[in-house]
Amino acid sequence: MSKKECSIGKKTSIGGQALIEGIMMRGPKMTAMAVRNTDGEIVLEKWETQASAKGKFFKLPIVRGVFGFIDSMRFGYKCLMRSAQISGLDDLEEEAKREKEQKKAEKARKKALKKAGASEAEAVAEQAVEDSVASETEVIAEEAQMIENTEQTVQTAEVSADEKVEETTSENSEKSDKDGKKSSDALMNGIMVIAMVLGIALSVVLFMWLPSALYSWLSALIPILKPDNLFLTSLIKSVFEGVLKIVILVAYMALVSLMKDIRRTFQYHGAEHKTIFCYEHNKELTVENVRGERRFHPRCGTSFLILMLIVSIFISFFIDPVLEPLIGDVVPNETLYTLIRVAIKLLLLPIVMGLGYELIKLAGRHDNPFTRIISAPGVWLQHITVLEPTDDMIECAITAFKEVIPEDSSDNY
Repeated sequence: MSKKECSIGKKTSIGGQALIEGIMMRGPKMTAMAVRNTDGEIVLEKWETQASAKGKFFKLPIVRGVFGFIDSMRFGYKCLMRSAQISGLDDLEEEAKREKEQKKAEKARKKALKKAGASEAEAVAEQAVEDSVASETEVIAEEAQMIENTEQTVQTAEVSADEKVEETTSENSEKSDKDGKKSSDALMNGIMVIAMVLGIALSVVLFMWLPSALYSWLSALIPILKPDNLFLTSLIKSVFEGVLKIVILVAYMALVSLMKDIRRTFQYHGAEHKTIFCYEHNKELTVENVRGERRFHPRCGTSFLILMLIVSIFISFFIDPVLEPLIGDVVPNETLYTLIRVAIKLLLLPIVMGLGYELIKLAGRHDNPFTRIISAPGVWLQHITVLEPTDDMIECAITAFKEVIPEDSSDNY
């Protein structure tokens, strides 16, 4: 089978991720990344696909979703960092650093010149006082000679200061060039690790603690939100928290989509989806054919996030009916109870991930009323996270995709 063809109505397991000025495609055997460099050329890198867990246990339903999600996050992070290097993002940071050093050197040069000029002026004043007792002719002659010497000295000081600053700048530049490449990767990795930790902490606060805390505050003011029936209260609480989580997610996506760089990444996201659709519809992978495809795909990571939030509504419904009889009379206040409930949600997160993965897998394999219903919320959100790509973005997607199509059709879903 040609890499440009597939059977009609094919469902493929090939997936991808939008990167910085590029796209990564991951197939069952090969993974490829196509990124445009600063010259506008496509840089292609490819390697064998390696699953992080190959044992039978890790392929069980629910379990495979948890480890698949972790592996995708880990591998996607590496590709994202590599795309930043290829696309010139690191170079922009180095350029900004060099500009800062140049400004610092210029400031030092001006300070040195000012100091040199002030010292010579003081010397002239002292010499004039000492020679005031001399004759008028001698004073005039000496002053004339002194003025000439001063001008020469200042000029010499200026040249010396310039040479010193240039020498210092040159040394700093050479040292910066040597250490820059060593430190840039470590610095970028350090920044990203810190950003990930802060991102996880922020996610816990926004998507777990805040909805629970807000419900507790509002239910104290609005009694109808907390009826006497435990199961009804749990239902209201779960729906309230779930809807609030979805609102927070949609608002966040809408805000970040206003950033120019993020919008370009979302456009590459659209190129990824369109290319996969073109392949699944048995069309030749050309820019023209890909351009005409839909950009909303049921197996999108955006849909996965929404499905996780929906699943969490059902999982959360069972927490209070089980937790309240056990510790309801022991916990001294509502705040502590809320924190315990958040901790339980964190422990149940792998189950939420696993169920969300199974649903997204089901939606990718089948097209029926049920799968269309569970895919609908994610497709709606994709109107924000998946934008119409340009032709050069589609070229990147096609370049990466062609490299991961297996000859033995092992990507059949």
